Amino acid sequence: MKELEDILKTSKTLPLSRKTIINVFLSNTYFKDEMLSVLKPFDLSVEQFNVLRILRGQNEKPLNLQDIQDRMVNKMSNTTRLIDKLLLKGFVERNTCAKNRRKIEIFITQDGLKTLSVLDPIIDDIEQQMTSNLSQTELEQLNNLLTKLKA
Repeated sequence: MKELEDILKTSKTLPLSRKTIINVFLSNTYFKDEMLSVLKPFDLSVEQFNVLRILRGQNEKPLNLQDIQDRMVNKMSNTTRLIDKLLLKGFVERNTCAKNRRKIEIFITQDGLKTLSVLDPIIDDIEQQMTSNLSQTELEQLNNLLTKLKA
């Protein structure tokens, strides 16, 4: 396993706090690239996939744009643009609320659900592969440490 300094091609020893932050960033890039490789054949970004999973979790109940944005992993995403792309692919529908015409409701379509049902085992497999070097205890420790970092 390469040391971070080797990856960064630096002879300088990094302070542990900086090394930790850089390692988290590099890990994020690694995981995102792996997920993108799985999602690319389905013409989905990680953010679009996240939106579809959020909508599936609603069990056929609609969500508005703000609720979707609040639940997204990447809060920097332009949710309107993501929804527009999913609309063009036929994975979601957008309706105006009958009770409040200013409110837009987003639903996942059957095509969106079918795509997720195909992706689910593939994603499960890639997640297993990406974490296979860690024991259950190590995964729990890592999750606890990452949560603690954000506190």
